[in-house]
Amino acid sequence: MVSDDPHANDGVPPGGPPAGGSPADPGTAPVLEVRGIVKTFPGARALDGVDLDVRRGEVHCLLGQNGAGKSTLIKVLSGAHRPDEGTVLVDGEPVALARPTDALRHGIATMYQELDVVDGLTVAENVYLGHELATVGFTQRRLAARRTRELMARLGHPEIRPRTEVGALSAAGKQVVSMARALSHDARVIVMDEPTAVLDSEEVENLFRVVAELTAAGIAVVYISHRLEEIRRVGDRLTVLKDGRTVATGLPAATTGRAELIRLMTGRAVEYAIPRRPAPAPDASVVLDVEGLELAGSFRDVSFSVRAGEVVGLAGLVGSGRSEILESVFGARRPTGGTVRVGGRALRPGSVSAAVAAGVGLCPEERKSQGLILDQPVYRNITLSTFGRTARGGLLDEREEREVAREQIEALELRPSDPDRPARTLSGGNQQKLVLARWLVHGCRVLLLDEPTRGVDVGARSEIYALVARLAAQGTAVVVVSSEIDEVIGLADRVLVVSEGRVVHEAPADRIDEHQVLELVMEGSAA
Repeated sequence: MVSDDPHANDGVPPGGPPAGGSPADPGTAPVLEVRGIVKTFPGARALDGVDLDVRRGEVHCLLGQNGAGKSTLIKVLSGAHRPDEGTVLVDGEPVALARPTDALRHGIATMYQELDVVDGLTVAENVYLGHELATVGFTQRRLAARRTRELMARLGHPEIRPRTEVGALSAAGKQVVSMARALSHDARVIVMDEPTAVLDSEEVENLFRVVAELTAAGIAVVYISHRLEEIRRVGDRLTVLKDGRTVATGLPAATTGRAELIRLMTGRAVEYAIPRRPAPAPDASVVLDVEGLELAGSFRDVSFSVRAGEVVGLAGLVGSGRSEILESVFGARRPTGGTVRVGGRALRPGSVSAAVAAGVGLCPEERKSQGLILDQPVYRNITLSTFGRTARGGLLDEREEREVAREQIEALELRPSDPDRPARTLSGGNQQKLVLARWLVHGCRVLLLDEPTRGVDVGARSEIYALVARLAAQGTAVVVVSSEIDEVIGLADRVLVVSEGRVVHEAPADRIDEHQVLELVMEGSAA
């Protein structure tokens, strides 16, 4: 469970020295330098003089709250955005990164947090997309397949075949393909944006192994993550951004304390802890009852219930069927068997409208593709499930929509606070708040949360923890899925361990720990 002590785990992490090995020689000239980078968008100054230098063979971690400017800086380095002011230097020479091909030509490859693969293409076609292996105009498919196979073996995933269509892979598999694409270039700097977001613990260890191999070969890695323990383990040096500015750079990753990092990121002390709350009343009524639920190929014979004011956590590895269970309860997938009841009434299988009408809300794992209409304004995304409340004579009252949305914007401290701003322009953490705001307006009896803190900074994470506790205290039945087992245990009253599509164990959250969950998962996988 996450410690209540903000100073906990200061110093070298229990897992040992950083996975990236020894920091690069301090005398080594930077391979990549960023000097005074400024980038302004209409109504917002995203970068306001950012400085950064990255040495050969080091893992340089970039930290900051959502909205601090990390994503914009990544897009500058990848050639997706051209800065208004400032300089990017490679090997001490200024370079112009006007387009992504410029960045690749200078040896800068980027792995984005939001998966950038093309589902309709094969693995090999995705790996070499944009720099196809060709001779006199003819694509060398066999050569591409062979090199893709070698890359997958290097990444520890030989089971991912070059001719497999990417759309058939899990989110974790797609992340591996994205990583292979970055490695397929002759990269000298690889930017990794939240690379472990969709990986389970074993895959994270494998990623750290790959990072260590890259840095040992002299490749520099710019590593972005909100998981402070992970950064302390893999990183050599740190740079912290706040409000588009560099507030600290060159900090040693192994010895800079968590409390100091949080203070730099937020400008204040934030207790990175899950708030304690009273247990639900033992005689509270059952709000959600799932019986014998099954989805062929994903999970089978799943049964559980959730009482008013109770939080139930689903713990397990990526691909265990956790997300599919939530989606089937919500009606986004049509189960092949079983029953879902809310307040004692059975829901029509595979009907989202029936679930929403019964008071069920879902914050999905892929918030951009499944939870938001990115080009619609903030206010419309918030009122999406409650149009009946903001309609007059069959027509939407936009003034009323904005008023309803503004209440949630203020309550959740959504930033920027402009209700007319397109949803796609918000940071990851604020997009997550936006999805939550929709269901708060709706007034859910049951709230299903799939990876609610993925890609969310420590400040927003604490706010989401407090929101879950507040909703439970008000009588909402909550089901939460997270790849961070300590988060599931910390938030939940009861924990269901899911392995290979089956619930293999159930226990009160205070009677199970991370090691037991992993043992149960391994046993279930071997069964």
